[in-house]
Amino acid sequence: MMEPTSTAAGAPESSRTLITALVVVAAVACVILLIWMLGKAQVDPYVQATLNLQGTSEHGGQLFRINCAGCHGLAGQGLLGPKLTEVSSRLSDQALIHQIVSGDTPPMPSFQMEPQSMADLLAHLHNLQ
Repeated sequence: MMEPTSTAAGAPESSRTLITALVVVAAVACVILLIWMLGKAQVDPYVQATLNLQGTSEHGGQLFRINCAGCHGLAGQGLLGPKLTEVSSRLSDQALIHQIVSGDTPPMPSFQMEPQSMADLLAHLHNLQ
């Protein structure tokens, strides 16, 4: 009768392979959990408050015509500013909010508005075709 192959530590080879696999799975799970936690920790309270609200496209359209249409066009077709049609398929809501409130890309000004107004503006941007 053949004895199972043992490693230097005295454990059968299959047990050592199983332990290695479990360590790898645990390490991957820890990395995924860490990435998820960092993502949650970086959520700005203003962004979180905005994303928790249901926006109305009608009010968002009014805000867009007053504040955005001069550069982006009434239909979001782009003028001085870039085209915004289907922008929500290109950028996440978090990225849109950041762009609107930061004005990081001149000549885009920064806009400060209540979370409900931002949720309304996002609803309008989602409807731009």
